[in-house]
Amino acid sequence: MTIGFTLNHENVTVQTAPDTRLIDLVRERFSLIGAKAGCLTGGCGACSVIFNRTVTKSCLIPAFRVQDSTIITLEGFAKTDAYKDIIKGFAAAGVVTCGYCDSGKILTMEAILTKKPRPSSRNEILAELRGIRCRCTEPESLVAAVLAIADIRQRRLYGRRA
Repeated sequence: MTIGFTLNHENVTVQTAPDTRLIDLVRERFSLIGAKAGCLTGGCGACSVIFNRTVTKSCLIPAFRVQDSTIITLEGFAKTDAYKDIIKGFAAAGVVTCGYCDSGKILTMEAILTKKPRPSSRNEILAELRGIRCRCTEPESLVAAVLAIADIRQRRLYGRRA
């Protein structure tokens, strides 16, 4: 099957079996290794990508669904100012990661802040992070990171604190 789609802002075409998982496609065919093949059941979030503007677990997406879609991987997102905000927020909150589930954490944090640029409720943030199973970072650290990122982003965009 020939599949055409946009990957990190470039139009690409690939020959693959229709049941190939998106995670395997981006890692094996395009050497984009930011998303990891973790549990392969959609439970951990290590394979997260932005699929048609939504953070999605790429292990659950068969190649045939990718036709004419838009996919942003961690590598593509890393070229943005929003990514830089997240990395600065991690540092400000003292979040140190092992790197394995960064794709899930980073892209989910972006989704949280896109939906609500000034999250205020700890429970609201934890609910959004529920799809990320991470052993290297405590949930409270991730909440602190989201709040720090929101502040950093507000200062970058508007010159003021959140």
